[in-house]
Amino acid sequence: MILGVYWYFKFPENVYSFQFFKFLKGFGEHADNPAELEARVSIDHSENLINKLEKLHSRFKRMYLDIKINENQLLISTGDYTLFDEHFQFISEVEQMLVHHNAVMVDLPFEVKSSIMFSPEKKNSETIEHKFMQITGSDFKKNNAENRSVRIDCNLPAASKKDLINDLIRICNEENIQVFYYYDCDFKQHSNLMLFFSNGRQLENAVQNVNLNAFGNKVRHLDQKYQLHFGHFGGMEYYPRNGPFVELITDEEYILNKK
Repeated sequence: MILGVYWYFKFPENVYSFQFFKFLKGFGEHADNPAELEARVSIDHSENLINKLEKLHSRFKRMYLDIKINENQLLISTGDYTLFDEHFQFISEVEQMLVHHNAVMVDLPFEVKSSIMFSPEKKNSETIEHKFMQITGSDFKKNNAENRSVRIDCNLPAASKKDLINDLIRICNEENIQVFYYYDCDFKQHSNLMLFFSNGRQLENAVQNVNLNAFGNKVRHLDQKYQLHFGHFGGMEYYPRNGPFVELITDEEYILNKK
């Protein structure tokens, strides 16, 4: 799975700007639709552009590109539930092609007579085997960014907390995770922890895939070493609110709120 900075509800203002493409936000919950980037244009010799788009897509294989056609009119779109930087970099290059081909924006819908789909490369389905791991989003950070993270709630003797944190840093380094921070609450020689693991911005040629089950297996092996239990101990008064304590970070302004 790809962890890190993404956009879904809002456009990445001050990072990208498009002449032709519009950002259609995701709605989530019952609506459950992906965010999309789409452009409706009129262009001469559209077949030449389509050939170039196919070649471009061979560089950006993790996403789809859908093209709906009516002679010289095209509706070009892509989308996902997590639009990473790579998506916007892809569309930035499509924009340059549209400018080069003197495309003109079309405001009104048109009848679709044919379509072409450049599909994403096949993804291996990943079912998270460990129930103690939660996939979480975030509130809005810099430039409307959100962040996809793994959250783990646990408790252990307070005397073992620092050693546990050091082991988790080691596991992060082994498993391609560059962001690790936590909240805690120490009480009665015990410690409740809320741990977050993620990555930063996902740029072309630097997208980081994390094997969550391999990561979870290594975390699971720590439970006996530290008398570690998943979940929090005690009532809400012992909920881990102290923090965040940052151990690993990149692109901090896109991940943590400045105090």
